[in-house]
Amino acid sequence: MSEAKPKQKTGWLHTLVDYGPLLVFLGVYKFYEPPETSTFGEIAAVIYGTIAFMVAAVVALAFSKWKFGKVSPMLILSTTLIVGFGALTIWLQDERFIQFKPTAIYLLFGVVLIIGWLRNRAWLQVLLEAAFEGVTHEGWLKLSRNWGFFFFALAGLNEVLVRTMSFEGWLWAKLWVFLPLTFLFTFTQIPMLLRHGLSFEDTDEVMQDEPPTG
Repeated sequence: MSEAKPKQKTGWLHTLVDYGPLLVFLGVYKFYEPPETSTFGEIAAVIYGTIAFMVAAVVALAFSKWKFGKVSPMLILSTTLIVGFGALTIWLQDERFIQFKPTAIYLLFGVVLIIGWLRNRAWLQVLLEAAFEGVTHEGWLKLSRNWGFFFFALAGLNEVLVRTMSFEGWLWAKLWVFLPLTFLFTFTQIPMLLRHGLSFEDTDEVMQDEPPTG
């Protein structure tokens, strides 16, 4: 009888897939960043950054398929919205569309997960195509519910930041506010999952298989 192969630790690759396109956006935007007095230059920097963001998101999706052998429905939906709102940003030359993209993603995922929870369906497990060994249906239901409400909170936070920060400040907040909040929230779910069948050996999978929020 052959021994089971140890699971690959690819948590940093999952994070790169989720947040790599955002880092590309930041890098291109900073490269083309105009003087503060140049309104046209600001729009041009946003458009160049948005184009790079769209391309990087599609590349990240293709990389996920190649490296992990699958692409979760959540990542497909997220990439679709990035391309859609990115196209609107470029066409109408208005950065508000790319800023609304996270709100749209959070609201969509939140609604899907909460409706699923109310119908006794753990849609998070389906959308992530994840299976934490030993976790019960009740555990997945609670995780779906918690993520659903967390997504609503992120949507509200994104709208507040859009209205109170500059475009560049909002971009950096995606990295220094949303990323830490997501990791912290994911970590807080581990005790609940342990009570519902998750083994200590699989806790790293919970951190790896978090929904994309970049």
